Amino acid sequence: MTMNKIKKYICLIMSTVVLCIFVCGCAQDSMHASPQGGYEVTDCRGTVVKIPKKPQHIVTLSMYTDAIALGMVTTDKMAAMQALSDDPMNSNIVDKAKKIPKKLKSPSTEEIFALHPDLVIASEWTSADIVGGLRELGLPVIVCKSVVQVADIKDCIHLIAQALQEEEKGELVIQKMDAELADITKKVNCIPQEQRKNVVLLSLMESYGGIGCSFDTMCKYAGVVNGMAVAGIHSGQTMSKEMLVNINPDILLLSSYNDHGTYDVTKFNREYLDDPSLQTINAIQKNGLRYPREGYIYNASQDFVYGVKEIAYVAYGDEFAQGSDCHISFSGE
Repeated sequence: MTMNKIKKYICLIMSTVVLCIFVCGCAQDSMHASPQGGYEVTDCRGTVVKIPKKPQHIVTLSMYTDAIALGMVTTDKMAAMQALSDDPMNSNIVDKAKKIPKKLKSPSTEEIFALHPDLVIASEWTSADIVGGLRELGLPVIVCKSVVQVADIKDCIHLIAQALQEEEKGELVIQKMDAELADITKKVNCIPQEQRKNVVLLSLMESYGGIGCSFDTMCKYAGVVNGMAVAGIHSGQTMSKEMLVNINPDILLLSSYNDHGTYDVTKFNREYLDDPSLQTINAIQKNGLRYPREGYIYNASQDFVYGVKEIAYVAYGDEFAQGSDCHISFSGE
């Protein structure tokens, strides 16, 4: 081999090494090995969380993080999940939730710690005392952002996938979510603007449903007009009955929440349907009363797409029909 060929060969090897270092460095921006062993992830608040090993005993503290985790890990990896996850009136992952014996409603730091989790997945509305207390006790806790836009959901999936060391499954979940949204959008685009329905959500969370919440985003994808948003009502603001009359929706989305049969949701709905001041509303006069599946329309996980489809279904009919337990998962169980 000539000297020139040797030099070219050495340059090729060095170039390959440099490229590999660059690629690996980019892949470790948000997850990297800890010098003491294990690995680290950076959560939505910028907190670097050390995780000693791939989690096998996971606790999630909200329904959307339950669903995201169960899109990537089997039920036997879950130590506990949110209390409503096995309620068919409020959840779309009932069958999986039933396999997880421990359910949490408003758990204390001590109750969570007693489960001996090797990862706790919290949300931005989880009490700071809970998050801080668990970290002081030595548990790895990641905090996921609140969801308004689809991009927020993808951020949560990426973070949880990194914490679970299931990045490949996380990408598959996102790809499936994008494909479902694309299919819905294609159908919605065929609905003329003049046929778009004006809808209002009557939620037990009376300040929910306006501008700046995930329901408002769902409405945009579903091709309906969110009456509260058009009226200038923001999430966190309450809609009065006088405002409801002025909005005059074509469809009222009524609540079906009953907390495993312990809450009288009929009484809540009748406060609107029997009110004499609301009888001129189109939805009441023209049979525009709908009971969407709440496991979908309040969903902030990858299954947000089925919330979009549910709204489109109650507004436009069978073109958007779906089952009651749709869940995007590549967990294998």
